[in-house]
Amino acid sequence: MKRVGIARWAVLAAGMLVFAQVGCQSKGTSKSDSSSQTGSEFDQGAADSAGSGSRKPVSLETVYFAFNRYDISADAGSKLKENADAIREHADWGTVVVEGNTDERGSEEYNLALGERRANATKRYLVDLGVPASRLRTVSFGETRPAVAGHDESAWRYNRRCDFKTDT
Repeated sequence: MKRVGIARWAVLAAGMLVFAQVGCQSKGTSKSDSSSQTGSEFDQGAADSAGSGSRKPVSLETVYFAFNRYDISADAGSKLKENADAIREHADWGTVVVEGNTDERGSEEYNLALGERRANATKRYLVDLGVPASRLRTVSFGETRPAVAGHDESAWRYNRRCDFKTDT
């Protein structure tokens, strides 16, 4: 009796393995498939290739700051130029929030003030690039929202930043 039970389980397990393997096999694609055009393993979808007006998500680039600084570096300036173009092109985003952040060094009050200076400097830079001030709002989180956990420069460098959030 035990042999019959074991045989049934073996047949059932083998059948499940075959089913799983067949279900996981890739379907053949032609050279004109959108995934082969982009080099991506993911299908880009017919709607994107047809230009049907579907919106692709656009993210605004984070800008980073030197220790205890709030001036805009050359690298941050080039990212902000791209961000300004995107904000001007997307009126449907509504208000864009510029979020100032710091690393953990310094008092809570000092870091909130530094985060505010970073957010305000970033906003001024965007306004100088033609973004309406009415489309921008600033907030400081100081050290409360680290992007990277850690207690050394390799983490702190990513926490001294301004992030951007949109209404959409």
